[in-house]
Amino acid sequence: MSNENSSPATLAGQTSPESNNGHGSTSPGQTTLSGHAAPGGHDPAVSRETRRRVVAASFIGNFVEWFDYAVYGYLAATIAAVFFPESNPQTALLLTFALFAISFLVRPLGGFVWGHIGDRVGRRTALSLSILIMSGATFCIALIPGYNAIGIWAPILLLVVRVVQGFSASGEYAGASAFLVEYAPANKRGLYAAVVPASTAAGLLLGSLLAGLLTVLLSAEAMQSWGWRLPFLLAAPMGLIGRYIRTKLEDTPVFRELAEEDQAIKAPVSSLFRNHWRLLLKAVGAVLLNAVGFYVILSYMPTYLSSELGLGAAESFLATTIALVTYIGFIFLTGMLSDRYGRKKVLIAASLSFILLTVPAFALLGTGNFLVIVLVQILLGGMLTLNDGTLPSFLAEMFPTRVRYSGFAVSFNLSNALFGGTAPFMATLLIAATANDLAPAWYLAGAAAISLIAVALSRETSKEPLRHE
Repeated sequence: MSNENSSPATLAGQTSPESNNGHGSTSPGQTTLSGHAAPGGHDPAVSRETRRRVVAASFIGNFVEWFDYAVYGYLAATIAAVFFPESNPQTALLLTFALFAISFLVRPLGGFVWGHIGDRVGRRTALSLSILIMSGATFCIALIPGYNAIGIWAPILLLVVRVVQGFSASGEYAGASAFLVEYAPANKRGLYAAVVPASTAAGLLLGSLLAGLLTVLLSAEAMQSWGWRLPFLLAAPMGLIGRYIRTKLEDTPVFRELAEEDQAIKAPVSSLFRNHWRLLLKAVGAVLLNAVGFYVILSYMPTYLSSELGLGAAESFLATTIALVTYIGFIFLTGMLSDRYGRKKVLIAASLSFILLTVPAFALLGTGNFLVIVLVQILLGGMLTLNDGTLPSFLAEMFPTRVRYSGFAVSFNLSNALFGGTAPFMATLLIAATANDLAPAWYLAGAAAISLIAVALSRETSKEPLRHE
């Protein structure tokens, strides 16, 4: 993404230095980021080096978050034995996943808090604090003694740490997306924002691979004693690197412009619900396909393949890993497609593809043929990227600058808390209730239908300048 046609591209009406004879001054009639005349005659063009650092800073936070989630999920059986040894294995595993689910319950609260900080104090401040708290909490998991050492305090401490993680992580996806969109060239906001879902998938991929490697290399006794702690220890250096990169960046140009004009809003969340509640409802609906689709296709799928369809655990893991790799590649393509054809067209295509193809795709999974399963997962992952690669820029552009962080964080975390974290549970429940292995597919198609309506009622934003109001 460093190729920008030999000059820093403009940001929503901003002119490049080259167009001003290299002096960075603005002639009469030229505009700034928000479409207003540049105060003082200066053009705040953003260099390619700055944008590269913005991309790195935005990538690493979500990467650390989902690296942890992948490790926790993949090593759940080992963690259950460490923290709930007196329970039977199934109960211990359920308790371990219950702690995972609880972290989602605090996400809406985190969305309110981080949205307020991001819109009131600054995007950089919110992102620098969130990655520090999140990586610190992840690191602390590795330090908690097991049940045999401190008894009931072991699962209690694990619960506390997971709640802190959920709270801090709730500001990452929204904040990183807003940060990238506000720094990106006007014609590449979709491509830049696609870095965020790509970092999510990369974290899942590396976390799963590392957990799998440790399981192969270490004995069961070594894994239960100390091996499971190693991946969580990596969170500290990764988080410190991310925080260092973020503190070396200035806040986004559009937020700095607001601050200089003393226009940063004092109560962004209150303003969001009072003045932009229609946008908020549309955003929650638009996120629904992402919330359900991501967790069903990239998180729940290995369990579905092994538990419901009888595929071997190794084959299920391999098929999902291949899907994750292709997902990362597709995500940038869909970001570029949304820049060229518009956010709404790509998001509508995503919803329609899930409505029409999800049930047939799940039916093909039932054939049990490994090659067919891999191809179907690649197809489902590609369909999901049409939504996931477009959604960050769509949501960031939907809300005015003064409540952008809050609007994104609240809508994204509400939808994910209500429908994302519960998606694996709902899929399992529907299969049990209907005795139909295709039940998760119908659930996913229903989520796509709701998102289709929400997107269709929204306006196209890709060609518009970022707006203050």
